[in-house]
Amino acid sequence: MTGASGAPYALRLLRVLCGSGRTVHLAISPSGAHVMREETGVAPSQSASRFDPAVFGDLGPGRVVFHHHADFTAGIASGSFPTGGMVVCPCSMSTLASIAHGVTTNLITRAADVHLKERRKLILVPREMPLNLIQIENMAAVTRAGAVVMPAMPGWYHGPTSLDDLVDFVVARICDQLGVGNDLIRRWGYGPPPGGPED
Repeated sequence: MTGASGAPYALRLLRVLCGSGRTVHLAISPSGAHVMREETGVAPSQSASRFDPAVFGDLGPGRVVFHHHADFTAGIASGSFPTGGMVVCPCSMSTLASIAHGVTTNLITRAADVHLKERRKLILVPREMPLNLIQIENMAAVTRAGAVVMPAMPGWYHGPTSLDDLVDFVVARICDQLGVGNDLIRRWGYGPPPGGPED
């Protein structure tokens, strides 16, 4: 989690991944923690010794392994540590720029760099608008390097009736990219679209 607006996406993603029984290795930048507190009221500790996953609510059967954002000794800093993929959600434009140019000044950008070099799934979820040319070119650069850029742009064809439905749309698509099965949204082509004859 980094310091872009969009903390509800990160919180929901964490809960869905843990609810599916996954182990999640979590790193939060200082700005990410600040935004999470402002947007969700959740205030995770930045100290590994005081971190309590219960601050995120009921996470289900999964497990959260917390890593301080400056801890380069964490397993996820090495390509020898196996993972099923990495998501930066939300992804700030400064984090995106660092990843695009191979600048690894914290654990998050280092782990992202590892995922690119190991050819593993790396998903970046920026939430910014409008976009300037530098940001667009950075998105193109990480895409060429093998990352998947998934701007937090919820669709409407699943008939959302709440903000939670819009959050779930983005989280469902992230989970799809990770190969994590979910039924968070009504899929296009499965049943009538909203407003159809059976609604």
